[in-house]
Amino acid sequence: MTDKKRFLLRLDQQIYDAVEKWASDEFRSVNAQIELLLKTALKESGRLKKERRQK
Repeated sequence: MTDKKRFLLRLDQQIYDAVEKWASDEFRSVNAQIELLLKTALKESGRLKKERRQK
């Protein structure tokens, strides 16, 4: 299991509501949705190393 860093994130209520709705539509938690969005943006910008899949 990967260690995860915990931190406080403050969001505008309108942004939070939109992310919450999107997460619900895709059967994810708000936390998982934000993590997915960040990973996608980092990969697309070339700032995240490609992950190796474990066998």
